[in-house]
Amino acid sequence: MTNGLGGYASGTVAGPNTRRYHGLLVAALRPPVQRVVLLAELHASVIGLDGEPEWLGNPSEMELDGTVPAFRWQLAGRVIERRIWMEQGHNRTVISYQLLSGAPVTLRLEPFFAHRPADLHRSQRGAAVVRRMADGWELSLDGMTTYLEARPGASVSDAPVWLAVEHPAERERALDHEEDLFSPGMLEHVIQTGSALAIVAGINPLPVAWSGTDSLAAARRFQRETLDALGGGHHDAMTRRLAFAASQFRVIRVSRAPTLPSPAGGGGKEIGLLPREGGGERVPKGGGAPNIEQRSIIAGYPWFADWGRDTMIALRGVTLAAGYPDQAREILKTFIGFLDQGMLPNAFHDPGEATEFNTIDATLWLFQALHHYLEATGDWAFINAQLPALEEVIRWHVNGTRFGIHMDPADGLITATAPGYGLTWMDARDEDWVVTPRHGKPVEIAALWYNALRLMSDWTSRADTPVARFAMMAERARRSAQTRYWYEAGGYLYDVIDGPDGDDSSLRPNQLMALGLAYPLIDGEPARRSLGRVTERLVTPFGLRTLSPDDPRYLHRFGGNHRSRDAAYQMGIVWPWLLGPYLDAHLRIHGDPTVVARVLAPFEAHLRDAGIGSISEIFEAEPPYRPAGAIAQAWSVGELLWHARRAVRQPVEST
Repeated sequence: MTNGLGGYASGTVAGPNTRRYHGLLVAALRPPVQRVVLLAELHASVIGLDGEPEWLGNPSEMELDGTVPAFRWQLAGRVIERRIWMEQGHNRTVISYQLLSGAPVTLRLEPFFAHRPADLHRSQRGAAVVRRMADGWELSLDGMTTYLEARPGASVSDAPVWLAVEHPAERERALDHEEDLFSPGMLEHVIQTGSALAIVAGINPLPVAWSGTDSLAAARRFQRETLDALGGGHHDAMTRRLAFAASQFRVIRVSRAPTLPSPAGGGGKEIGLLPREGGGERVPKGGGAPNIEQRSIIAGYPWFADWGRDTMIALRGVTLAAGYPDQAREILKTFIGFLDQGMLPNAFHDPGEATEFNTIDATLWLFQALHHYLEATGDWAFINAQLPALEEVIRWHVNGTRFGIHMDPADGLITATAPGYGLTWMDARDEDWVVTPRHGKPVEIAALWYNALRLMSDWTSRADTPVARFAMMAERARRSAQTRYWYEAGGYLYDVIDGPDGDDSSLRPNQLMALGLAYPLIDGEPARRSLGRVTERLVTPFGLRTLSPDDPRYLHRFGGNHRSRDAAYQMGIVWPWLLGPYLDAHLRIHGDPTVVARVLAPFEAHLRDAGIGSISEIFEAEPPYRPAGAIAQAWSVGELLWHARRAVRQPVEST
């Protein structure tokens, strides 16, 4: 579950946390970053007739009600249900217990707190400061404060204790996997049919008039609005589920005004005060420059922030296909406002850390995102307002910008060689080892550059200020690419040309961008043959392999320590987001829309697996195609939703 600020709640169906990123309240203190695990666990048990507690362990059943998980236990003739949701715009999680049937019973709850950054284990026990409240506690530990309250009320017992826990998923990754959690005591409440007990954890006290019924109603209203945004007509279960998943990646970003270059077309709304919960009560920040409240897209949960490349690729699905064009425009404003030396940021980070620009493709994907936005909205005024900034982007790429990125005057294609960096989306690195450096002229960069020039030619012509050089540059790049990227011996496109070791004939999925973007770089028989080879060797039920199984470097398993995982990350491992470019190319070349339904079908089961209700970042490359990486990835969800809205599928009745 997410809250629109970058915060989330995540755990296992069985109950125990298995990794450091699990927690019932993981708050984003500087939306959408600076995530901290506050409430880690809530141990629940019922008190039997003998006075002994019976732990609510693995539930009898679990289902998703929209985005709200419902867990049910059958105990001694009773059915007990727990629902968990986060309130939108607040760092607040609600855990609601209700007796659906059976005799009243006493419920005992023991909360455990971590109070640490989400990606670090607690290395030592701290000095917790606990203040008893009427129905809970205010807990301060390591400079962080959490309020935990029971509504409508509960008996509170102070019994401070530290609990040692282990996270087996981190042990499997060869990382620290043990830590201590702190509990201030226990809550007890007799639950009866017809009424619910809500345990609420947040970074602020609850308003006096807060109601669990109203809070759940607001969560359901958010779900209805998510489905309403899809527009009229019937939507099948897959589309509805993907729309819910997409809603979890659209977030608010709060930035310091001085860090922003002058934005083209505006960069957000000055608010002057940092929202205490991203949209609720605002608190002064001790003077200085105002803050800017913007929109962004989280790349994935539980560990990613908002990344430029991921945002530009995911935008068409996560916002436009989901029915949120206004948010798409605000997200584009956010990133365009951070343009520097003709480059979009690759990644934002927590306060005090520098913004990274180590990407050759994020800025070029911006042109595709703008193209899709214009097609969906007809908002020519917005595109026109960005043209000066976009012309500056082209100028920097022609003359040269960071990491040696520049246009080669010999053939009009973009090239870069930056030792120690992987500048394309295949950027896995372990310290000084870059797994797939791809130095030279990667094929998808040629395709994105050609498209940027063609689109700029279109847009400047429409603005009655045609810039002839864009069309001329595009044509030159196209002629160079069509003669230089074709690998006749393999019947597909080179992955990189003019690299340090010559041309790279590795069979990879990057060539799909040359076949299926707004303006295909390669067409005709070479495009058909290239797509055929990709289909034959790279396509799996859950995405595309990043390297052909015929390649001796091919790795199909994902596991072990950081280095072994990075080694496989883009050397065979399957990525679902690549199905977007694959379907773009397939539809353009073969014109068969029924392929979309066939490609989407395996994900109906996956939505009930791994990160339940979302799409994983990656899959292993051989059966059974185990999901791995982040449990919810924006471009995985976005690309599938984009094509789900265009699939030939039989309408189903709403349920």
